[in-house]
Amino acid sequence: MGILERKERDKLEMRAMILETAQQIFIEEGFEKASIRAIADRIEYSPATIYLYFKDKNEIFFSVHELGFQRLINEMTLAIEGIDDPIEQLRQRGFAYMKFAFENPEMYDLMFILNAPMESLKDSEIWTCGHECFVLLCETIQRCIDEKRIRISNLYIATMSIWSFMHGLVSLKIRNRFQKFEGVELEELMKGSVEQMIQLIKNE
Repeated sequence: MGILERKERDKLEMRAMILETAQQIFIEEGFEKASIRAIADRIEYSPATIYLYFKDKNEIFFSVHELGFQRLINEMTLAIEGIDDPIEQLRQRGFAYMKFAFENPEMYDLMFILNAPMESLKDSEIWTCGHECFVLLCETIQRCIDEKRIRISNLYIATMSIWSFMHGLVSLKIRNRFQKFEGVELEELMKGSVEQMIQLIKNE
């Protein structure tokens, strides 16, 4: 490995360490209390080192988001491989969304629950990671609408309704609000809830 390749590898490793550390601090302290200095202290470097990789705390936060959304996008894409029926695609993407949230509750919290500076995005900045995930859902729902497989004809109403349902379901689970359902197989109950939602919107 040459000098340039080694330097590039070292940069990638440092960036990954900053993001991993920042993720933990955002989880522990929330966005507002987290700071560049706290991240630097945790990895035992100066704040100036952090600024070599990111311009500010917002950029770090959005970069952490990107890592999470890329993993979610991959799982939602793999979930429908070999499946052509749009209703079944919708079902499997819903299950993939649930699986991601259950396996990565802290990351899900950062992506969808933690109060974040979304208003700081400028017109020149596009939240591509979140948008790509949204597009995947829209594509499946648009096929359901085009083939008259669901009762809702407005794409955005359908997408908002389905996404809100899934978000509410997994958020209640990862925040331990389903304790009253002790003694039952909660994951199966939640899958049954997804199935019931699909039955309600299906155009029989």
